[in-house]
Order: sequence, then C-alpha cells, then structure tokens
Amino acid sequence: MPENKPTPKPWTPTPYAVTENPQAYGIDTRLVRGGLTRSNQNEMTEALYLTQAFVYDTAEEAVAKFSGDLPGFMYSRYGNPTLDMFEKRLAAVEGAEMCHGTASGMAAVFASMASFLNAGDHVVAARALFGSCFYILNTIFPRWGISVSFVHGPDLAAWQAAMRPNTRAVFLETPANPTLELIDIAAVAKIAHANGAKLVVDNVFATPLLQKPLELGADIVVYSATKHIDGQGRCLGGAVLSDAKFCAETLLPFLRHSGPALSPFNAWMLLKGMETLALRVERAQATALRLATFLQGQSSGGQAKIARVLYPGLDSFPQRELAQRQMSGGGTLVAFELKGGRAAAFGLMNALQVIDISNNLGDSKSIITHPFTTTHRAIDEADRIKMGITDGLVRLSVGLESAEDLERDLAMGLG
Repeated sequence: MPENKPTPKPWTPTPYAVTENPQAYGIDTRLVRGGLTRSNQNEMTEALYLTQAFVYDTAEEAVAKFSGDLPGFMYSRYGNPTLDMFEKRLAAVEGAEMCHGTASGMAAVFASMASFLNAGDHVVAARALFGSCFYILNTIFPRWGISVSFVHGPDLAAWQAAMRPNTRAVFLETPANPTLELIDIAAVAKIAHANGAKLVVDNVFATPLLQKPLELGADIVVYSATKHIDGQGRCLGGAVLSDAKFCAETLLPFLRHSGPALSPFNAWMLLKGMETLALRVERAQATALRLATFLQGQSSGGQAKIARVLYPGLDSFPQRELAQRQMSGGGTLVAFELKGGRAAAFGLMNALQVIDISNNLGDSKSIITHPFTTTHRAIDEADRIKMGITDGLVRLSVGLESAEDLERDLAMGLG
C-alpha cells in the first residue's frame, strides 16, 4: 500500500515589502532590495533568466497574455523577469512610476523622443550635448521632418524665445557633457509645459542619487546605465523613466516593435551594480572635490598650466548657486582646460601612470579623455567652441583609487 502523504501546498512568492512599497524605505535599501522577486528556489541573489521565450500551460493562457488580460512574460524582447527587477529597482530609486530598460544609453535617449514625435513636430534642445545626442537631434530628426532648435542652456530667455506652437519635446543634459554646464530644470520645465511640450532630461552625470529631475518638473528621465549604474566597465545598458501612462501607452509599444531590448544578462549586471552605487558615488565624489581643489591650485601663478577648472562642488564654479539648489553633490566628473591647448592636454594624458585614457565615465577606474578629438569630434568645430569645448579641455571621471595616488598622478602629468 502506498504511504499516505499530505498534499504539498502550492508555492507562492514571499511578499517583499520593499518591492510593494519602496518609498517607505531609504534609498540605500531600495538600491539593494527594490524590485526583488525570487523563484520557488528562494535564491539569495537575483535570478538570471537567460531565455528568449516563455511557455504557456494552455492555448487559452497564451491568448490571455497576448491580449493583455493576463499578466506575465511572453518574449524577452517584450519583457523578462530579470529585466523587470532592474526596471522596478531603478524606478524605486528615481521615484518614478515606471521604468523601461534599453540596450544602451543612446537607445534610451532616442526612444524617449522618437516614441512620441512625428513629422512636423519641433524640438528645443540645449546646445551643450554629448556627440551622439547631438547627431540624433541635428541629423536624424531633421531627415524625418522634425525640426530642432538649439539654445544656450543657462539662458532661460533663449528657451522661451525658441518655443513654437508645434514644440512637442524639450531635451537637455545637466550637468552637460563635458563642460558640466548646468541648466535650471524647474524653470525650463515651466517653459516647456506652458507650451504643451514634454521635458526630457539626461541625468547620467548626476546619477539618480544627486539630482531628481522628476521632482523638479521633468516628464521623462534617461540614463546610460553603462556609466555609474554598472560602474565597473562590464556592460552596456540604458533606461527611460516616466509616468505609467507614457511608459505603458507610448514608450512600451515603440520599444517592443523597434527592438532595443536590454539583455537579461546585462540587466542582471546592472542590478548588482546598483547595490554598490551609493558607496561608489559617495567615495568618487569626495575624491573629485579633492582633485578639483588641487587642480584649481595649479591655475594661478606665473607658471600655471591650467586655464580653468570646472566642478559643481567648487565655490568658483560659475553656476554654484544653481548647483547647490538643484543637486545634492558635485558629482564624480571634473573638467579642466590646459593653457597649452591640445599639445598640453595630450602631454598630460600621455604622462599619467594610474589614470586611464578612455572615453567611458562613471567607472571604478579613473578615466581621462579629450572631448574635442573623441566624444565630440563629430560636432562642427564652431559648435564645439560655442559649447566651451576647446582643444585644451580634458574630462576626468574620478574612480575609486586612492585620492593621494590620483593627485600625485595629475601632479606628475602636469610636470
């Protein structure tokens, strides 16, 4: 006779309080536990679902999921459990209703506007932009019949004057790449909304820890998660955050059918990166202030080799008041201009022993680049000069090395 055994109870997921009500918890807790779900194996770390598609118990279930009547996953281009955890965690940290991951930061920038713009629409954008952002706005959109006006970001009157009846999007980076120029998000949001336009803010330099564009009036926030969110040079990724209506009705259909999907593996890497984001940013920011102060000390006197130092945490920063009002810290990037132009910039970079020459930023390793000839080289030279990008300007992304070692490395490079 078979032994009588109790019928096992069906497994149900543990209700994780941080996922259900993230705003009731501190940001450090959200960075570690936001969006967390576990499979029936109760794994400690987030599960990595490397699958293209999902199966259904019945044909009727497939119909219900495709029609949207039943929640669940169908295809990893549409959604994936690992990606879902990343999206919910970043939304919890940002304070956004919804987030959608993308394959890269540029995919996020493009989708944030291409998802709702049409031929005949008009965009107003800050002139100081990353090279690829400038290409989208200055080359791709005009080919599609979308006109774009560029303005000097800090000039609020210029934003107002550039608005037209058909302006549907306003785009800006703040702090801007690479000059760290700031734009008053709240003031530009009022101008955009008065004209019926959506404000899109690229918040990559500030990270979701140091600046909250949605709280200041922005409608959409975009990130290159490749930068600080991963923070360890491992993978590409991006994200778009906004209200649930825009994300579900406008952005999601565009992403599903155009296909810039974030891979589950990269989403898993970004989830692990977020666990240490606050620690890394805090440490790198403290070192950045120290290095900016050191470099500023090299900009005076008869033998000074530095013409200017740009860092929002310095009292000498031209927009210091706005930085204090809009940001909770100066960030991890420092820009400075050498008096000898390109030759002096290259001489410094080539003499460095610790700091790497690369075009990435927000990494655990310190990185220096020459924007005039790399990240912004595709922009017309006259426009580069208008942005403040001279051939003597270098951008330093401060990492996690010893502050003493980095300061000594810069001192040796300066000779």
